Amino acid sequence: MKISDLLRSGTRPFPSLEIVPPLTGISQDELFQSIDPLMEYGPKYINVTTHRDEFRFIPQPDGSFRRTVVRSRVSAVAVSASIRARYSIEVVPHLICGGTPAHETEALLQDFRFLGIENVMALRGDSLLGEKRFTPTPDGYAHADQLVGAVRTFEKDNGCSFCIGVGGYPEKHFEAANLETDLHYLKQKVEAGADYIITQMFFDNAVYYRFVDRCRAAGIDVPVIPALKPLSTARQVALLPESFSIDIPVALTDAVRAAGPDAGAVYHIGTDWCIAQCRDLLAHGVPAVHFYTMGKPRNVAEVLRTCF
Repeated sequence: MKISDLLRSGTRPFPSLEIVPPLTGISQDELFQSIDPLMEYGPKYINVTTHRDEFRFIPQPDGSFRRTVVRSRVSAVAVSASIRARYSIEVVPHLICGGTPAHETEALLQDFRFLGIENVMALRGDSLLGEKRFTPTPDGYAHADQLVGAVRTFEKDNGCSFCIGVGGYPEKHFEAANLETDLHYLKQKVEAGADYIITQMFFDNAVYYRFVDRCRAAGIDVPVIPALKPLSTARQVALLPESFSIDIPVALTDAVRAAGPDAGAVYHIGTDWCIAQCRDLLAHGVPAVHFYTMGKPRNVAEVLRTCF
């Protein structure tokens, strides 16, 4: 079933999940151990992230270096197939521009079509480690709107249909000059054929509500699904803003600071904050709430148990 159909169904609000493929060498059973605790709360679909290959330079006897591809995680295709087989749930594998030539994107779409996967998430993807700015892959796509367009072209050429999600940034993508420019690029993704938007994580619901208002004013009328992640450690107060270019509210940082070295207290503060966010979003009529699990299901399970 397509995610767009789920969102239009008019049923009660539902949760969805996002997981990171496990490192190579991890078994299916270990993957399922991070998903099993969440399934009783009725998630409607699971997003599976894609990570571009990295490179390692191996010194050679003549003093030169040989570049070797390093693939540290199981592919999104394999993980998606495993999840569907075990849970009979919709999966949404990520497609990314970075590191993926156009012919590989087409091959992935053929794999998804073969597996009966009807949903994809189209993203530009991150820069390579050490790159200051994103560098497009030769014979690939530079921006997510081009990737969305490529999926729509593939559909026409192959007589199939995908539901396409894209990312949105309530606090602005860190590379965008301003919010208006960022909204312009988001609208391009929707006009290229995106069916819905999933936001970057946020910790202040007012930021999300303003973002939705700006989207509507800009003529973006597809569903905008809010995405949450419970804060779980004091270290994340510094790491999350650095990694994702987001703000953490003063009230939350003050509460974490007041907890001092008590890791358990910080964990509960973060979980309770996420529960409050989720309840408020549901009270405001959102059709779904997306959760970034990062492979750690315990706090997300507590939020789902309380809110759904």
